[in-house]
Amino acid sequence: MIIRYENKNDFSAIYKLVKTAFETAEVKNGLEQDLVNEIRSSDNYIPELALVAEDNGEIIGHIMLSKTHVKNESQEYEALLLAPVSVNLSYRKQKIGSKLINMAMEKAKSIGYKAVFLAGNPAFYNRFGFAPTIKYGIKCQYDLPEELFPNIMVCELVPDALDGVSGVVRL
Repeated sequence: MIIRYENKNDFSAIYKLVKTAFETAEVKNGLEQDLVNEIRSSDNYIPELALVAEDNGEIIGHIMLSKTHVKNESQEYEALLLAPVSVNLSYRKQKIGSKLINMAMEKAKSIGYKAVFLAGNPAFYNRFGFAPTIKYGIKCQYDLPEELFPNIMVCELVPDALDGVSGVVRL
């Protein structure tokens, strides 16, 4: 298996992978594959942070980190959004998702990003250093029930990167 940057020839396979992968996800809205295309066509797309895992010429995993912002009345802080990460059903439980996440976050740090946000399962993402944003005084733009607050998370790629940052993150 190799992990590499996505390219235009992968887009159709990525679309199918994301759609199929999210059919069995606990939390989904059915539009995750469209979100990938939407991000790709926006100013938030960072080609160096869109990766695929490939095995014998088949796309078996995908991750995308894109630009997002934390805003308050007086400041705007640029960060990243991890959304989505997908792995082919027959390749799950082989740490492919973990490898994609770790590599994407290493690349993000190497090009100067300091924090990554996501909406996801704390039981999975805590192992990568993600913690609830509420701990930092950062809220999500959506009006969520309090029991979902722990699912809105952030990982500092650089220690203390969020010191003095507060406001609302766009997911």
